[in-house]
Amino acid sequence: MNTYHVLFLCTGNSARSILAEAILNHLANRNGRFRAYSAGSHPKGAVHPLALELLTQHGIPTTGLRSKHWDEFAAPDAPPLDFVFTVCDQAAGEPCPYWPGQPLTAHWGVPDPAAAEGSAEDKRKAFLDAFITLRRRIELFTSLPFESLDKLTLQQRLRDIGRTSR
Repeated sequence: MNTYHVLFLCTGNSARSILAEAILNHLANRNGRFRAYSAGSHPKGAVHPLALELLTQHGIPTTGLRSKHWDEFAAPDAPPLDFVFTVCDQAAGEPCPYWPGQPLTAHWGVPDPAAAEGSAEDKRKAFLDAFITLRRRIELFTSLPFESLDKLTLQQRLRDIGRTSR
């Protein structure tokens, strides 16, 4: 069985892409089919504390999570990528580096929970909403019959997943 390498991109790489990386790696521990990473075009340099809190509450390991630049994944020694998903609208509009191997790409935009305003409870709810949306999309993604889909059909399914909310 192949292990698919998946990169989640966002601008700051502190919340949404980190959540997606952790969720997929947690789900992948069940079958080893996926290895997830995350990066940003302008990484903040730290993972948002509410992202770490939420992952911990859901029993998802946070060890090794860090905010990093997407250039790490365009380097010659980077893991070969099979899929690249943007999870924020800004990163989707930015010119990305060349990804060796021409991975399949899709935009899975999610509102930025780190930009949420209001009370502490409002901010936690924004993180939970992002978490639930990403988890649902990742569950749909991991259930795809990769071996039986041609590249064009798979690409369309990835785009369709990006339009699901919960």
